[in-house]
Amino acid sequence: MKPSTESAVTQESSVDEDLDELERAMWSVISFEKREASGLIYKEAFRKLDELEKKGIAGLCIVTDTAALKVPAEK
Repeated sequence: MKPSTESAVTQESSVDEDLDELERAMWSVISFEKREASGLIYKEAFRKLDELEKKGIAGLCIVTDTAALKVPAEK
């Protein structure tokens, strides 16, 4: 069974929106202690995460800037 054209367009639009979101400066890197960086595109956040991991900073993850507002910027 072939997917309908409408279904294929909807799936393609959804993928485009997801990719666009990764290119928006809306990502933060947080650690157990504080917000390490904010306002990054996802690729920059991933690089920052790698850089901080190499420095031995624990509890790192990438979240949206909105979620990161709950984490203090300074310890």
